[in-house]
Amino acid sequence: MKKFLSKLLFGVTALLAVNAAHAGAIDDAVKRGTLKVGMDPTYMPFEMTNKRGQIIGFEVDLLKAMAKSMGVKLEMVSTGYDGIIPALMTNKFDMIGSGMTLTQERNLRLNFSEPFIVVGQTLLIRKELEGKIKSYKDLNDPQYRLTSKIGTTGEMIARKLMSKAQYHGYDNEPEGVLDVVNGKADAFVYDAPYNVVAVNKFGNGKLVFLDKPFTYEPLAFGLKKGDYDSINFINNFLHQIHEDGTYDRIHDKWFKDTAWLKDME
Repeated sequence: MKKFLSKLLFGVTALLAVNAAHAGAIDDAVKRGTLKVGMDPTYMPFEMTNKRGQIIGFEVDLLKAMAKSMGVKLEMVSTGYDGIIPALMTNKFDMIGSGMTLTQERNLRLNFSEPFIVVGQTLLIRKELEGKIKSYKDLNDPQYRLTSKIGTTGEMIARKLMSKAQYHGYDNEPEGVLDVVNGKADAFVYDAPYNVVAVNKFGNGKLVFLDKPFTYEPLAFGLKKGDYDSINFINNFLHQIHEDGTYDRIHDKWFKDTAWLKDME
């Protein structure tokens, strides 16, 4: 009998351990009353800091809607992009919501939701190079100096597709753009939604926007491996807001209306 009870107790303990392991980020957030999301708020118009120090943007509004659907508050945890995956792994927050491209390399380390938008890499080039540089292929030359943000697909693509060019990355996007504006670099490699804003905000008439994307980049929310319950919830949330008009309303606010730019001065 003692042996039987011992085995039974062991089985119950093991079952509880399995259930705890599969609780998931969304369940944890509901129990806590707060959804903690790691982001680097420098990516216009997805997540950025306005002149009052508030983090705003397209992805921020999606996450606010998600938190509301869960009945919890949203807490945004500012994190440098190059350290955002390690921060998730050490439980600094529940998920990544920082304009992250779903790449196969990252997918080996993370689970991803379905994409909430698809973007692609584009170029901001020096005005003097207009007509001479017509695509990224023209920049694959040692005479050119490229820049982007460290740890992003902009950096990855620059190093991969324009490997012959010189490269220097920065911790944030504006520094990279201003390098081109000031003639210290020839091109800034980055996502189309950011570049379409940056050319007007920082360009001062010194930049040319080559707006045809030359990569396919689905952006998605990142979670720890094995957290399928949370992925299921987020995917169902995304389906719901696409069908009930919420997604279109949020999208148009940030991509069709430019009123938010006044809040960034």
